Amino acid sequence: MPESPEVQVLADVLDDAVSHRRIIGVDVGEFRSWKTRDRPVEGLVGATITGVTRFGKHLDIDTDRGDLVVTLGRAGWVRHRVEDDDDAAHDAAEPTSPAAAVIATVELDDDTALEFTDAGEWLSLALSLVDHPQDVPAVKKLGPDPLSPTYTRADFDRITVGRRKQLKALLQEQESISGIGNAYSDEILHRAKIAPTTHAAALDEAEREVLFEAIRDELAEAVRARRSIPLPRLKQAKAESMRVHGRTGEACPVCGGKVADVPGSKGSAQYCPTCQGPAD
Repeated sequence: MPESPEVQVLADVLDDAVSHRRIIGVDVGEFRSWKTRDRPVEGLVGATITGVTRFGKHLDIDTDRGDLVVTLGRAGWVRHRVEDDDDAAHDAAEPTSPAAAVIATVELDDDTALEFTDAGEWLSLALSLVDHPQDVPAVKKLGPDPLSPTYTRADFDRITVGRRKQLKALLQEQESISGIGNAYSDEILHRAKIAPTTHAAALDEAEREVLFEAIRDELAEAVRARRSIPLPRLKQAKAESMRVHGRTGEACPVCGGKVADVPGSKGSAQYCPTCQGPAD
């Protein structure tokens, strides 16, 4: 699943590549992905793209006729197709699978196109044409973004102090803190040396500060690292950077202990019992 560091890099690359381009054609091959039936896809034809930004794990393609909000879901992505260009570094190929299905295509006036893809077993990518990004319910409910320079310790304390919820689940709760998914929640808790099953309410002042800094540092470092990676290799680069996520049975690079599955996760989440303590 794309998370905020990868989506931020994608947004930045597309912003540079397609801003000020005019849309000359739109084709939605999988109509289930088009969520705003009262706004036909044809309404985008003739529109000019004015910028590309990110909201949590969602992509916003802003035009002079509204915002095309892309909910990437589990396996969605957007790539910039450039005809007769063999340089993969210029093409935002999906960080999932070369067999990803093209769900929709937006043709641009410079003979390039945006292709919206999904590589999952079921459709998770969604497209919404709205007046404002917050008109999309999933965007409207987003909590503060820890990659934003305005994100503060007070924002973090509001979602942790007194919360009887396990930290692993809380970090992925988009209404509380936006942009973090399964992989980075594992990495953040490993950096903070806190067990994933710890309840937020159990943290003392010092532990909250450590976790707050771990969130900011983990995500910011990931964005910086991904900027130097060609977009078609983002998935591989993300997987290779993980210290514990997806590394069951391997040695922890920090302490040398064995990485284990988080209890109850069925192998989808990992932690280091030596660094982080036991997870009950």
